[in-house]
Amino acid sequence: MTSSEITPEEQTELDKALYDALHPLASALRSRASGLPADRMWEADPVEVALSVLAAWKAVDAEVKRLTAVAAGTAGAYGASYEQLGAVWGITRQGARKKWPDAVNRSAARAAQPSATLELCGGVAELGQDPASGGWAWTGRGADGTHGPAADDTRYATKEEAAAHAGAFLKEHALDRP
Repeated sequence: MTSSEITPEEQTELDKALYDALHPLASALRSRASGLPADRMWEADPVEVALSVLAAWKAVDAEVKRLTAVAAGTAGAYGASYEQLGAVWGITRQGARKKWPDAVNRSAARAAQPSATLELCGGVAELGQDPASGGWAWTGRGADGTHGPAADDTRYATKEEAAAHAGAFLKEHALDRP
């Protein structure tokens, strides 16, 4: 077993986590399609229920592909090569370049990216790129009035990574936190 292969126990845990995450989405999709409440999803025609589950897996598949591209871009921004990306994914260097064409050597794309504003959970964060390093940072104010970022000199490889940290801060400082 290579280091990137998962054990049977890890596979079982992954399956359980994915099914647990999928069930609410499949129920919501089925409920919208049938007009039945989500808790009565399984009372519908079995073919329709199975198709709702398939539709939910399609949504999960699209999100996994998007997050995979973000992860490849982050690795590339930190200096990973297409050869390394391909090795991790089990494909050739050329396959990795075709799959994630913008993941490596993004300096030109970085220079052209504008700042951004993130409004979430009643708060606002500004994302900006440091021209010298190319790294991204954020500053924000949560709905409860707390100012961030968590660390003054922290830089992130991508705008998406900075947005994720800013979003977590804004969620943590929302007024209606559960």
